Amino acid sequence: MDWTHYRFRSLWHLAAPPDDVYGALADAEHYPLWWPQVREVTPVDDVTGIIRIRSVLPYDLVFTAREERRDPDAGVLEIAMTGDVDGWARWTLTPAGTGTRARYDQEVHVTKPLLRRLAVPGRPAFRANHALMMRAGRRGLAAHLRGKGEAV
Repeated sequence: MDWTHYRFRSLWHLAAPPDDVYGALADAEHYPLWWPQVREVTPVDDVTGIIRIRSVLPYDLVFTAREERRDPDAGVLEIAMTGDVDGWARWTLTPAGTGTRARYDQEVHVTKPLLRRLAVPGRPAFRANHALMMRAGRRGLAAHLRGKGEAV
């Protein structure tokens, strides 16, 4: 087993129409307004940015995100990631009643030296850290979509 390899999947059920959810997720530059762990997004060009995240554990992850797919008709947003993590992440949105089901898939290899050294003993904490970040992101996006979300 490669202890530096991670696959994540999160399902968010949101009470907003898919177009609204897609618009918010496609606007990565504004994630820090509603997703507390996304500390900074610095655009490089129209399809690339540098993202800094930090959840509960005392380390930042910094990576370059490059848009690979933006397909509003299919409800898909996908990025390639390089830096402290290398891999990809994808949002897939589908209608769910009057709301939206947002599925997040991510597959990465950790390259940050500290996290590689702690790969085996730290794995449960790293996975829990990711789960907490995703839970906060869902709450933040839900509030943002309700019009309350600049300081969540």
